[in-house]
Amino acid sequence: MTDRFSNRIILVTGGGTNIGRETALRFAREGATVVVAGRRVDPLTETVKNIEAAGGRGDFVQADVTSSADVRRLVATVVERHGGLHIAFNNAGTVGKPAPTAELDDEVWSNVFAVNTTGIWLAMKYEIAHMRANGGGTIVNCASNIGFHGRRPGMSAYAASKAAVSVLTRNAAREYIADGVRINGISPGATDTPLSFRSGEDRTARDERVRDAVPIGRVATTEEIANAVLWLASEESSYVVGHDLVIDGGTTA
Repeated sequence: MTDRFSNRIILVTGGGTNIGRETALRFAREGATVVVAGRRVDPLTETVKNIEAAGGRGDFVQADVTSSADVRRLVATVVERHGGLHIAFNNAGTVGKPAPTAELDDEVWSNVFAVNTTGIWLAMKYEIAHMRANGGGTIVNCASNIGFHGRRPGMSAYAASKAAVSVLTRNAAREYIADGVRINGISPGATDTPLSFRSGEDRTARDERVRDAVPIGRVATTEEIANAVLWLASEESSYVVGHDLVIDGGTTA
């Protein structure tokens, strides 16, 4: 345990699994009170148990980031229970069923944008409103190296939605830094989560494919992604505004 984020109240959307869970645990280990949010209660409960087992302070709120009413309630609940909101990691996202652009199902397209883009816009909408009225704060949004930085056939909906997150993040950063709200984003590449496996792959096959495709020769660990989020959320990056930090082992270099 350290105190880099002591007395900080932090919200992590999509905090029940993978990058969201790892980042929530890291924030808690460094002194923060961490609230995780998502649609499924069981993974959120597990994240909170892990935080508490490590000696940290955790809480969860069930919420759907595609719903304006849910996100408004989420931010209000965090503030009511814990007395404020200082940092937010807007991480909730989805991939959707891959397909070539002209063969995408309408519902897949709409859902991917609802979660990945509208979800982050709604989160920022209510987080910024609270932070502006309470002395400022810090927001980190999760985009992807597939999108603004790189493209992949079959991933049009995901790429377009994440490119939108990158641009939205930087535009909002310019709008609100004068109010003390500092906004940045991350764009992870292949990371050691279930999403890094293609259909039918085991770990050996995944690692062999990635070894040839990624200059560094491996996927990222969730801890490596969390390291970047914590840096952008900390005072160590206090002069960094509107940046989209690519963390992809050189894939889009």
